Amino acid sequence: MAASFSRGGRESALLRVLWTAVKILATVALTFLGLLVVTFLIGRVVPVDPVLAVIGDRAPQSVYDRVYVELGLDRPLYEQFWIYLQKVLAGDFGESFLTKRAIVDDIARVFPATLELATVGILIGTCFGIPLGVWAAVRQGRLADQFVRVFGLIGYSAPIFWLGLLALLAFYARLHWVAGPGRIDIAFEYSITPKTGLLLLDSAMQGKWDVFANVFSHIILPAALLGYYSMAYISRMTRSFMLNELAQEYVTTARVKGVPEWRIIWIHALRNAAVPLVTVVALSYANLLEGSVLTETVFAWPGLGQYLTNSLQNSDMNAVLGGTLVIGAIFVGLNLLSDLLYNLLDPRVRRQA
Repeated sequence: MAASFSRGGRESALLRVLWTAVKILATVALTFLGLLVVTFLIGRVVPVDPVLAVIGDRAPQSVYDRVYVELGLDRPLYEQFWIYLQKVLAGDFGESFLTKRAIVDDIARVFPATLELATVGILIGTCFGIPLGVWAAVRQGRLADQFVRVFGLIGYSAPIFWLGLLALLAFYARLHWVAGPGRIDIAFEYSITPKTGLLLLDSAMQGKWDVFANVFSHIILPAALLGYYSMAYISRMTRSFMLNELAQEYVTTARVKGVPEWRIIWIHALRNAAVPLVTVVALSYANLLEGSVLTETVFAWPGLGQYLTNSLQNSDMNAVLGGTLVIGAIFVGLNLLSDLLYNLLDPRVRRQA
C-alpha cells in the first residue's frame, strides 16, 4: 500500500511538472505569435513603400509592378502573413536595403557589441544597486535612505541621452579620463582575432592586455550610464523587498535570540529578498538590451541600437522589423528565464505548482 501511494505521488508530481511545462511553452508560443503579428502589421501600416525602398523613386512603372508582385504585396493580407511567418521560423528576415546583406547576418555582426555593453551595464547596476537598496532599507527614514532614493530618482527619470552628452563633455573632452565614442581605437581594431564578438573577452583570452585596456576605456562610460539607469530601479526594488522582509516575524525572533544584526540583514533577509530580485535583474537586463538605442547613438557604439537607428533613418523597414523581432524574442526569453528561476528558488511556488 505504501509503495502504491509513493508511486502515485511520483506520477502526480510528474504530471504537475509536465502541465507547468506545457503552460509555459503555450504562453511563450502565443507571446511570440503576437509579436510576429505586431511586427507584420507595423510593416504594412508605416508610410514607407517597400517597393520604392528597393528600386528607388525613378524606376519606371513596369519595374515597380514587377517588384510589387515579387514581394508578394499583391496577395491577400493573410497570405502575406503566412509567408512572413514561414520565413521568420526558418530564420529568414529578408535582406537589408541599406547593406544589401541578409538581416540575420547584420544582426549577428552588431549584436555582440550590444550584448557586451548591456552585460557590463547590468553588472554595474546589480553590484551597486543591491547594496544601496539594502542600506536604504536598514536606514529607513534617515539621511542615507533619502540620499539613495533621490540618487535613484535622478537616474530613473533623467534622459539618458542628456546624461550621456554631459558625461562625454566632462570625462572625455575635459578630464580625458576615458576614451571617446566608438568601441575601439582604429590602431587596435585588427590586433585581435574576433572569436566571440565580445572584445573584452576576446582580448583577455588572447592576452592582448593593451587592447583590453583600450576597449575598457571605451566601454566604461556608456556602460556606467546604463548601469546607473538599472541601478536606480534595482536599488528601489531591493529597498522595497528588504523593508518587507525586515518586518517579518523571523527577523524579530532572530533579534530576540541575539543573532548579530549583520547576519540578519545580509544572510537571512537578503536571501529571502533575492528570490523576487532575480526577476527584477533579469527584466532590467532585458531593458538594457532593448533600450540602449539612445546610448549607442550618443556614443557611436556599433551595436544593434545604432543599426536600428540607421535603418530607420534610411527607411530600411526590413532591418527595423527584423531587429525589433529579435529584441522582442530576447525580452520574452529573459522573462521566461526569470520565471523559471523564480519557481526554482521559491519553495512556496514549487509546492503550489
